[in-house]
Amino acid sequence: MLNGFKDFILRGNVISMAIGLAVGAAFTAVVTGFSTAFITPLIGLATGSVGDFSAAEFAVEGTIFPYGKFLAAAIAFLITAAVLYFCVVVPMTKVQNRFAKEEEVDIKAALRDCPRCYSAIPAIASRCGHCTSEVEPDPEALSLAKLPVQR
Repeated sequence: MLNGFKDFILRGNVISMAIGLAVGAAFTAVVTGFSTAFITPLIGLATGSVGDFSAAEFAVEGTIFPYGKFLAAAIAFLITAAVLYFCVVVPMTKVQNRFAKEEEVDIKAALRDCPRCYSAIPAIASRCGHCTSEVEPDPEALSLAKLPVQR
């Protein structure tokens, strides 16, 4: 029973997930600090308030609503999402597209109906395999096929 637990803990994806969570928590702290130190004061300058609205609140019939904490958390979330998108997702997508292999086209996968017997035949076929009548190959399928030049 303990060997199974040890195998589970030492499995690569569990360790990678733990490292990802630790890095994510550190990244969140950095973004929250950036938001508190720079973005919040800039918003405060633009709106004419003090700049630190994390303590902002309003009261309705004696009940206090600390909306500033939510506003600070929302700004931190938006900054985190923007940084992740523009600094991680967009560059990784470009790298993946650069190294992506072009998929080979299966020339037999594209099917069409034989005009005589209505059986499914490959789009590049020049003769029906069922009724043996001659048919014109689909020009679009021929352009994708990259067939060798006939002599």
